[in-house]
Amino acid sequence: MKITDIKTHMMKVPLIRPFHISLGVITHAVSCLVEIETDEGITGYGEGSPGPLITGENLEGTVETIRVLRESLTGMDPRDLEAVYTVMNRTVAHAGTAKAAIDIACHDILGKASGLPLYRLLGGCSNELETDMTVGLDEPQTMAELAKAHVENGFGIIKTKVGAGIEQDLARVKAIRQAVGDDVKIRLDANQGWHAKEAVELIKRLNEYDIELVEQPVPRFDFEGLKYVTTYSPVPIMADESCWDAKDALRLVSERAVDLINIKLMKCGGLYEAKKIVNIAEAAGVECMLGCMAEESGIAINASAALGAALSNITRADLDASFSLKELPFTGGFTIRDTRYLVLPEEPGLGISGLKF
Repeated sequence: MKITDIKTHMMKVPLIRPFHISLGVITHAVSCLVEIETDEGITGYGEGSPGPLITGENLEGTVETIRVLRESLTGMDPRDLEAVYTVMNRTVAHAGTAKAAIDIACHDILGKASGLPLYRLLGGCSNELETDMTVGLDEPQTMAELAKAHVENGFGIIKTKVGAGIEQDLARVKAIRQAVGDDVKIRLDANQGWHAKEAVELIKRLNEYDIELVEQPVPRFDFEGLKYVTTYSPVPIMADESCWDAKDALRLVSERAVDLINIKLMKCGGLYEAKKIVNIAEAAGVECMLGCMAEESGIAINASAALGAALSNITRADLDASFSLKELPFTGGFTIRDTRYLVLPEEPGLGISGLKF
């Protein structure tokens, strides 16, 4: 089997409501949807969703990078993932979003060629996983009302953004806890919004409201600060922006700098690298969560969900971006059970039957 063409489609769809985090505001799902065509008539679908606030990439750059990679990859067998990754890494440095789009499409082809759904191909531990629902930064009462509405709709875990003012963060979490009751898990994501010492003191105060975990409390480059927070925090600490690839994961677990790791395909470059992170973390006794960019349309979430269901060391999921869209740009893929469970399809590959344009 040989790659004959790699087609790109730019997508920009407004979110149902603007999504505020400590780093800025996200208003649209912005993605490059990819089709990899082969000489055997099998087409693989992928997605690259650049998150400028996180990855520093943009849509135009992602599309152009994929076009550069197309020249190097045409004629290769998409099932030879090691070879594909070697060529991509030699052709362009970094560029995780573009590589993720191609990686997802290659895995889709591999599943279709083997006749296996992707979750079975990746490990087959389960065919579903539970996602949380995220509440963006806003006034405490507004956030509390949104959280309560999500719980009433069936979600059992709320992830809320913090990191924009100590007293405001305290008021936000207090309001959310009072609104959702005692049985709902609450996760916090500071998106690098605190400094190490203030993070420890603030987390101690926030834990009055029974917090499950705190994600990325300090700037991504502050590994020493992250380790300090992990050492002195009463709540488990998760790395997100501090973990881009397997090398970062190895450093984090070797230094015992975190309790948990959040993996995003757009950061690490796709499923191939994500599996390496999971394996490193598991060897160190560190559990993983799968996250997503707010800009994703759903194809990448299908891939992430397949990985999350497949591997037992992925114990949490934050794969809620597609809930923010009025319509998905594809047919097929996962279905929803009881509001919060993503159920993977049994069709080969991603189970996506086509793109809608």
